[in-house]
Amino acid sequence: MSSNEFDEQKDRASEEEVLEGEELLDGEEQEEQEEKDDKEPNGAIGWFISIGMHALFALIFYYAVFAAKEKDQELPPMRVTTIDPPPKKEDKKDLERTIDNKVEINVATEADVAAPINNLEVPVEEKTETEEDTEAEVNKGREEAVASSEMGSTGAFMAIGAGGGAAGMFGNRSGGGKRRALVKGGGSRASESAVDAALRWFKRHQSPNGMWDTEKYPVNCTETPKCEPGGNANEHGSDANVACTGYAVLCFLGAGYDHKTPNKYKTTVEKGLEYLRSIQTAEGELGPRNYEHAVATMAVAEAYAMTNDAELKGPAQKGLNILMERQAKDGKGDSGGGLGWNYKGATPSRNDSSVTGWCVMALKSGLAGGLNVGNSMEGAKNWLEKAWKASNPDWQKLTDPYTAMSGFPYCYDAVADKIDEHEPTRMCMGALCAVFLGHHSGDIMLDSMINAIMAKNFIKGYPTNTYYMYYNTLAVFQAGGAHWEKWNGTCRDVIVNAQRKGDGCFDGSWDPQGTGPSDKIGRVLNTAFCCLSLEVYYRYKQVGAKVPPAK
Repeated sequence: MSSNEFDEQKDRASEEEVLEGEELLDGEEQEEQEEKDDKEPNGAIGWFISIGMHALFALIFYYAVFAAKEKDQELPPMRVTTIDPPPKKEDKKDLERTIDNKVEINVATEADVAAPINNLEVPVEEKTETEEDTEAEVNKGREEAVASSEMGSTGAFMAIGAGGGAAGMFGNRSGGGKRRALVKGGGSRASESAVDAALRWFKRHQSPNGMWDTEKYPVNCTETPKCEPGGNANEHGSDANVACTGYAVLCFLGAGYDHKTPNKYKTTVEKGLEYLRSIQTAEGELGPRNYEHAVATMAVAEAYAMTNDAELKGPAQKGLNILMERQAKDGKGDSGGGLGWNYKGATPSRNDSSVTGWCVMALKSGLAGGLNVGNSMEGAKNWLEKAWKASNPDWQKLTDPYTAMSGFPYCYDAVADKIDEHEPTRMCMGALCAVFLGHHSGDIMLDSMINAIMAKNFIKGYPTNTYYMYYNTLAVFQAGGAHWEKWNGTCRDVIVNAQRKGDGCFDGSWDPQGTGPSDKIGRVLNTAFCCLSLEVYYRYKQVGAKVPPAK
């Protein structure tokens, strides 16, 4: 047999094997199909079901396609029309920041007081949360830490007057709470426009490193004409740049703009806080004196309380620790009770009311964020009572909440239990500290100091001492009632009308000449005091303490 014949024989054998395998498979499939047929009913029923389902699907498809087509045909044709361009934004801005009714320089009667605003529609920026900001859940401050709550001996909070609500101490700074607070407190479109203009001014004049330079701030602005340079920032061992950076950050925070929630000033606030953190020492010091240290600590603590930012918790607590360490101790006896603060060190013989006021406000902001302040607030209450009684030897005769007036000293010597210097204008500091330390209407200390403010320190026009104006405005606002209506009816419009408008670098700021401490430091400091005064309606919740209406 040849090789070819052998190969042909081999191929036929292979084909027979494949055929046998296929027949085997066919046989097995046939058996399986027969077994399946034995188990299943007649296939005619399945055919009828299948035909019915296909018909149903076809009917649905027909109506879906042709109904949509008919709907599209019903749409009206589109026409292109021209729209007139909107009015210039600049003109509206200047108009809103000007009060139509000019305020008289000398205001002495109720007839001169602006009527309360009952229907105020102020556009409030609603902030939205993005994915990158989900960890910055806004914590507006603990509910107990309203402006006039105080520390009890057990360390628990004790709310005085109306509660702060779920949003806590800073709950009125944004959204609907802000709008309602503006209406209730007597704000206006012009006052809110002035606040935003001031914040834009601060943004334009911030240094690249995040601070606000009191001397060289104009170089950061591209607008012309240029503002004048400020005063010496480091005179007498102070650091005005630190204080003014703290003030500027507080202005943004007071209006509800923090460094975490998406908003138009987020980066500005973030840079300001980063600068304050960058200058803090390992021990926690934010300034060489208690004054600027307290202001900067207050800014960091408020930012933490508003955002719950973990990166700020440590710096804020360290700043508060420095304040607790520097608080003076009672110089009489061994009780070791706390007092107030001096510019440097813990000196019971000199408790400075101005410095102590900012320390109390910083500690209060720490409380809003749930930070530890020890028994420092109790010590401040001790200082307040001693200084007030030393300044008013006949304090027991002060009984009429309508007419009683009392003063408060600039400095109090706890060792000798006497006042070192007494200026009537310091009642603003005593009254504000009284509010923050738990005093309320019906308390003769607060009532009598508010009465004295209205009689002796009522704002008459601009320029004025804007440092005292800030303290007075915040204190009278918290007191509320007829006194606040009269104060706001004048002070609000005086500040709004004095703001620089539409002149380049100056736009949104306030002239510092003749404004007390701001006259020396300059425009940055003065603009901060004016801006904070216009934010009074929503910066802290009004606790409902009301001085009785005037007779």
